[in-house]
Amino acid sequence: MDPYRKTGVTVGVLFISATVASILGSVFIGSILEAPNYLTGISAHGSGLIVGVLFFLIAAISAVATSFMLFPILRKYIESLALGYVVLRTFENVLYVLSAMSLLVMLTVSQKYAAGAVDASFYPALGTLLLALQSWAILLGCLILFGLGSMALNYVLYQSKLVPRWLSAWGLIGAALAVLYGLLGIFGVGIGFDFGNDILFMLASPYALLGVPIHVQEMVFAVWLIVKGFNPSVIQLSLEKHNAKRS
Repeated sequence: MDPYRKTGVTVGVLFISATVASILGSVFIGSILEAPNYLTGISAHGSGLIVGVLFFLIAAISAVATSFMLFPILRKYIESLALGYVVLRTFENVLYVLSAMSLLVMLTVSQKYAAGAVDASFYPALGTLLLALQSWAILLGCLILFGLGSMALNYVLYQSKLVPRWLSAWGLIGAALAVLYGLLGIFGVGIGFDFGNDILFMLASPYALLGVPIHVQEMVFAVWLIVKGFNPSVIQLSLEKHNAKRS
């Protein structure tokens, strides 16, 4: 298997792994954070929350890895946007990890609160702050930065024709809609901030339809890379140009 084909398969698997891990993480956490007494509920379901967080971390690592795997290929066409994709994807998942870590901190707070810790009157307020941090991190990371990163990726793909243009055009439109969804959320339109589960958070309103196209496109893109790979004629032309410059 040539290196470009291998990279395509690896990136496709990483995209799918990130999505599956994120969904599994949300399944394990379930509706713990939605309940009015979530602060005590978290303590009673600590194992499920920890497993869910581990899946979130796997999702974050897989997502970041896609940008580093794609960078050597994308830089041959538009290096600035290829680097921008890496930076945006990295910051996106730093926030995603931050949201996951806030859940672990909330678990500790919940355990102290359930155990009747001395002067625990401020624990509910602390839990609210941690929940808000988790929600804002998801909003900024999984919508705004994710959307901007996807726009950078799909613009390079569109210009280079590494994949069919209909697929990258779909990605550009879907990414723009995801950014719009995030901007609406920042201004309090259609998204509330009392959600701790990232999948439920993104499906919490009719505006969630704005996030559907890019997530479907990512899975189609992943399968395309696994089955078809990058456009061989584009790759060959790139290699010929590189060899011509060396000679």
